Amino acid sequence: MPYSQIIYQLVYATKYRQHTLVKPGRTELFEFMRSFLFNKGCYVHQINGVEDHLHIILHLHPTVALSSLIKDLKLASTDFIKKNKLFPKFNGWQVGYAAFTYSVDAKHNLITYVKNQEAHHRLTTSLEELTKLLSEHQVEYNTQYLE
Repeated sequence: MPYSQIIYQLVYATKYRQHTLVKPGRTELFEFMRSFLFNKGCYVHQINGVEDHLHIILHLHPTVALSSLIKDLKLASTDFIKKNKLFPKFNGWQVGYAAFTYSVDAKHNLITYVKNQEAHHRLTTSLEELTKLLSEHQVEYNTQYLE
């Protein structure tokens, strides 16, 4: 039995950062995602987002490959959105994603940060937020792939 504590913050956007994730359907989408991730062996601490992107705080099971998990989640959630007609203007997810690891000591503040996404994005854009996260975590990036 493997023992681990791998806490990730996953961030990814709608295709072209379009503002398609309108508020009425988000709760249903986030519940679907929570259930999907649980079935993949992950424990979800928090999911939230705004019109053009979302954040997921989760404990990644050590047998799960992160890139495969995100690919499967994007495919399944796109199918769920379309079948349930949650977001009429939804055009898919962006190709990439960002993933950051955190210590267990940071978990509480991280969950609070993600819970408060709407208030946070009254002050900053999703692109500004992402570039700040990438810089804080010392991740090299090419700006042409962030849009």
